[in-house]
Amino acid sequence: MYDLAFAGNSLDDYRKWASVRVDALNHALEGLPQEKVRYHICWGSFNTPHVSDVPLKDIVDLVLRVNAGAYCIEMGNPRHAHEWRVWETVKLPEGRKLIPGVISHSTNVVEHPELVAERLVRVAKLVGRDNVMAGTDCGFAQSPHLKRVHESIMWAKLEALAEGARIASRELWGRSAAA
Repeated sequence: MYDLAFAGNSLDDYRKWASVRVDALNHALEGLPQEKVRYHICWGSFNTPHVSDVPLKDIVDLVLRVNAGAYCIEMGNPRHAHEWRVWETVKLPEGRKLIPGVISHSTNVVEHPELVAERLVRVAKLVGRDNVMAGTDCGFAQSPHLKRVHESIMWAKLEALAEGARIASRELWGRSAAA
């Protein structure tokens, strides 16, 4: 909502607005096992340049306040692929997992498994190999009739994700890993 509802407003205004929503979400999550909750942070899958997206570094503290066991965060698309660096200075809370999006839903280009592995290993070295699960930036379809890429591309991307995760697992654990 940052780029849609807060254009021209301050980051502080947005953070106050978002903080109220984090509190409401945490209230709704009360009583649910944290390890069963995954929270997806997304900059929208609409076809725009995304030049006014809020940087992850400006909201990561709010994201980590959500009482979730895992955080799914876009890191595969070109506008946010550099934000893995946030984890150089931000500590993932104990017992939490990071699910970096390492393939993008917004392009027909199928990521190479070596790139997927590189992205996973890079993040795992910062937050701990046991704290990372491979993920997509977002879903490939917002409804049954609104698909971002053709189904054959979706499957090719998921195959690249699985192969990249196997490569990363071998590098991180030094042994053969099944997907």
